[in-house]
Amino acid sequence: MAKSKITNQIRKLRFLKDEMTQQDLADAVGVSRQTIVAIEKGNYSPSLELAFKLAQSFDKSIEDVFSYDDQK
Repeated sequence: MAKSKITNQIRKLRFLKDEMTQQDLADAVGVSRQTIVAIEKGNYSPSLELAFKLAQSFDKSIEDVFSYDDQK
């Protein structure tokens, strides 16, 4: 499976938010810890709804959490 062109700052944001655990974040947005792991590693691109929930959990905009690299 190819890595996503979508990158994220979730790991950094978790650390800055009182060293929030992956499980804490998963519980906050209603997914499994494994889903958070896969998103952080770039192995899974979240749905738009989940991306908004993740951004809101950090009080950030989607653009502050996710970026898209379209270089060929």
